Amino acid sequence: MDTSAANRFSDDISIVLGGAAGQGIQTIELGLTRLLKQSGYHVFASKEYMSRIRGGSNSTQIRVSSRPVAAPLERIDLFIPLDGAALTRLSPRLKDATLVLGDRAGLPDHPRLIDLPLTTIAEQAGDHRYASSVAIGAVLGLLGVCLELLDDFLLQRFADHPSTVIAGNRVAAAAGYQHGRRLCEKGTVQFELRPLASVTGDLLLSGSEAVGLGALAGGCNFISSYPMSPATEVLTFLAQQAGNFALVVDQAEDEIAAINMALGAWYAGARALVSTSGGGFALMGEGLSLAGMIESPLVVHLAQRPGPATGLPTRTEQGDLQLALHAGHGEFPRLVLAPGSLQEAFSLTRRAFDLADKYQLPVIILTDQFLLDSLSNIPALDLHDLQVRHQFVETDAGYVRYRLTASGLSPRGLPGHGKGLVCLDSDEHDEAGHISEDLALRTAMTDKRLRKHRALLEDAIAPQLLGSDDYHTLVVSWGSTYHVLREALGALKGRPVAGLHFSQLYPLPPQADAWLRQARQLVVVEGNATGQFARLLEQACGCSVDHRILKYNGLPFTVEELKQRLQSLLDAPD
Repeated sequence: MDTSAANRFSDDISIVLGGAAGQGIQTIELGLTRLLKQSGYHVFASKEYMSRIRGGSNSTQIRVSSRPVAAPLERIDLFIPLDGAALTRLSPRLKDATLVLGDRAGLPDHPRLIDLPLTTIAEQAGDHRYASSVAIGAVLGLLGVCLELLDDFLLQRFADHPSTVIAGNRVAAAAGYQHGRRLCEKGTVQFELRPLASVTGDLLLSGSEAVGLGALAGGCNFISSYPMSPATEVLTFLAQQAGNFALVVDQAEDEIAAINMALGAWYAGARALVSTSGGGFALMGEGLSLAGMIESPLVVHLAQRPGPATGLPTRTEQGDLQLALHAGHGEFPRLVLAPGSLQEAFSLTRRAFDLADKYQLPVIILTDQFLLDSLSNIPALDLHDLQVRHQFVETDAGYVRYRLTASGLSPRGLPGHGKGLVCLDSDEHDEAGHISEDLALRTAMTDKRLRKHRALLEDAIAPQLLGSDDYHTLVVSWGSTYHVLREALGALKGRPVAGLHFSQLYPLPPQADAWLRQARQLVVVEGNATGQFARLLEQACGCSVDHRILKYNGLPFTVEELKQRLQSLLDAPD
């Protein structure tokens, strides 16, 4: 490769690491994101990986920027392939300006490749497994990050390993660092990144951690789940926090047991969470319906992945909205939320527990693999007023669980908390909770339960308008498409287009109606094949969706991709 002319990169760098499972990609991602954030750079990382423990071909993209970033790019500025399969698979995304660093001895010939002898350096340091530390060091050397920070990271990372392992990784990382510095000194590459002191104090969180922290802030003290990717990380994170937060964690034998345990916990006065994915949620349909009949609070985290059946278990999709809307037999109220950012993953999960408690119904939190596995820095979480306000009452001797009320809400008692009897039954029942086949009462009880829908609108979460309110085209998004739409719209400044992002999907917030009706052209962006949210908008609001921008290959939208598709719509003749 001719390195006489430097590769000059802006203040927003896209780094992609590619290789097989087991080659240390996650270790490199962890090290780079932590150290770059600690050095004052905004970071965002997202991953795509195959469903296997070892082998396959996986990749991680890390954006390093002088400004906040939280969406994936198609562009690759710096590519580090750890094996030949990664170089071959991702070559179509490489451009003339892409800097490719890799171990020439183990890779096919490529015109952009600059040799980074990962294996040789690692073996010289004592073990070929130190190659991950070499790669971290090389990138930090390129960016001019302080070497002492890397040294401290390695001491913490390998604190429970023998001293020889710690020493070997430090030597390997230092050698990689010097290799990266030499490329800069030769003028091979130049960066324009500007560190900000304020970023060093930011939180570095994944989506799974944000959901877990939101649950804890919402008073969650019981989680029952059966592991299923990508929801498992929420269960794992909360299990790690159990000792500090008096949290009961139960890995149930299956999803049916998990949801029924959660209902039992709510009945006893706990605040319970179930974390699952589409296939597991399908098994929970009967339990969800039971929650509707007994009017129990319930919070279910549904982490979407491509189906049907096992589908692509480690990829992303927004394909379970219709499942969340219609799961469970019979008619009963529910609330469906879909966070679009780390901050919302925290705040909406926290709020879900209060709303479930207040309205005595299931609240479903829709996330997806992309949101949960993404990692970025954020300034802070809103920790204002963390007091948990329980909605149950102390019962008296005349207490009846299902008293008919104008709002549809009956006082919820707990067994043993007062003198009253708290009677629940999965059959239709009278106000006291006793089985009844009085058909007039059946109608009254159904109407009572459904009146909660109207009450729910009092706490509706309004959608967020992205851009100016003077628009011709309105682009609607929900859930994890928030940041990519926001950045794509930012690249279309001056055009009569705005975005409307929904975090509450059902019931639809009434505040959306005016914005939707103002649009001359309505576009919906979502990660599924049939336009599930577009269909809901048309049914619930009576509007007509002119265009659906859909993606369902298991990968999230990239900024460039969405910008191009929006540009085509805006440029099309009326």
